[in-house]
Amino acid sequence: MRRIHRTRRTALLFGALLGLGWPAAAAGQGVGPAIGTQAPGAALEDLDGKAVDLRDYIVPGKPTLIEFWASWCEQCEALQPQIDRIKARHGDDVTIVAVAVAVSQSVRRVKRHLEDHDPGYPFLWDAGGAAVRAYNALTTAVVVLVDGEGRVAYAGVGPGQTLEAEVAKLLGS
Repeated sequence: MRRIHRTRRTALLFGALLGLGWPAAAAGQGVGPAIGTQAPGAALEDLDGKAVDLRDYIVPGKPTLIEFWASWCEQCEALQPQIDRIKARHGDDVTIVAVAVAVSQSVRRVKRHLEDHDPGYPFLWDAGGAAVRAYNALTTAVVVLVDGEGRVAYAGVGPGQTLEAEVAKLLGS
């Protein structure tokens, strides 16, 4: 019970930092930019502190999967096998990028996690919450799929997402 309470408390803190309430995050309603809109940019850093824009990771002509992630997020951990299968099956046909939120974790903690579990795609640091706000990521385990034309094609939250099917649709397979 303690672990569930801590996760809920962290999610409440995350929502409070964004000016959002827990019920919306729990229900998964209203996450992500509107379907069909251009994927927004957001000022972030790579894990070495270099300034980057999230839009730089959206490659024209290729779908992009963006996950809002935290090392403490059990739902992110539950999503990982799907994302690993997408990476293994589609390789360079899909860009995958994780946005590490700056709630209850540090760059050092993210780097330590990647030393043990490097999935083979970039992790970006959202120190100021710019990407979280731009993508309306109410919690962690939010995934946004962007089509090859840079438009938002899908947004969802939690481990019950059917990411493999959604990526297959974008690739026409």
